[in-house]
This record gives sequence, structure tokens and C-alpha cells, in this order.
Amino acid sequence: MNPLAKERVAIYFDGSNIYNKLKKLGLPEEGKRFDFTALAAHIAGGRELISKRYYVGIVRNYDNSEKSEMLVRKQQQFLETLRSNDFEIKSGKIMYGGGRIREKGVDVKLALDLVIGAADNLYDTAIVISSDIDLIPAIKYVRYKKKNVEYVGFAGTPSFGMIKECNSQRLFAKEDLLSFQYLKESR
Repeated sequence: MNPLAKERVAIYFDGSNIYNKLKKLGLPEEGKRFDFTALAAHIAGGRELISKRYYVGIVRNYDNSEKSEMLVRKQQQFLETLRSNDFEIKSGKIMYGGGRIREKGVDVKLALDLVIGAADNLYDTAIVISSDIDLIPAIKYVRYKKKNVEYVGFAGTPSFGMIKECNSQRLFAKEDLLSFQYLKESR
């Protein structure tokens, strides 16, 4: 990289992964929302943020219930907020069955985007906010292409596989994330 050029970073959010980690931490707190735009800016630091992508399975009203309809509506509002803040939404499917909910296609899209971004020289550093070790083959390729990969995880439940394979890591504790909340009514 040219030493005078600003480092180009792309941030890849594994939506389901971060949602479950935040939920486990009790975030966002009652009456508040989580500011993913502010988190992305914080993680990028002074570097050039060229891309923010959020990967998520799209909720469906699979049982025609009021509860499912509310979940669909809330997710669409959330995704629209992300879109209005220049996030690219990469959607997968949600499979319902046997009392289980499974996300399909999301990790594959994230892995492909990591690989394509490295192959096409779209970024200097990929920042991966996911603890999913299924991404490790893609991360290895990105590093083979001489790109940096930063792992962002959570202090209580880090992925040691991701730590081992990435160039650097940043682990957030609940206290580190409190400032990324805002009141629902304030925006």
C-alpha cells in the first residue's frame, strides 16, 4: 500500500451473530436502540470506510400469526434504518421447522464477499464482526492475497479460531458498547 494513501477498510457484520451476542449482554437496554453506524465509524477509526455490509436471514410470517407479522415489520424497519445509513444489506433465508429456526446462505455470502473483495483489491483490511469459524477458509484466502483481516468479537465469548487466523482482534465488553445505544425516540 502507498504510505500516503489512506487504508481502505470494509466491515462485514454477521447480523445473527452480533444480534445474539448483544442480546446475551442485555443490549440494547430497554427503551434504547443500538447504533451500528457509530460502531462502524468507531471500528474504522481514521481509516477510509469503503463498505459496510450487514448479512442477515430475512424473517417471514411463516405461520400467519400476529407475532410473526410484528417480527417481520420490526426487522424491515431495522434494515431500512441500516440502508438509510449506507449499509448494504445482504440477505439470506430463514428456514422454519421442527421447532427450530435456521439461517441459510448468509455465511456463504459473507465468505464470498470477503474473497471477491480481496481478489478484486477492493479493500486493504476486512473487518469481520462474527465469531463463526466457518469463515476461516475465506479469511485464509484473504490473508493469502496479502490483505489484513481484523476480527471483532465479544470479551465474554471470543472465537479463538478467529483470533488465531486474523491479523488482529478487538474484543468488546458490555461497558465498551454502552455508548453505542440511543433512545428510541431521539432519532
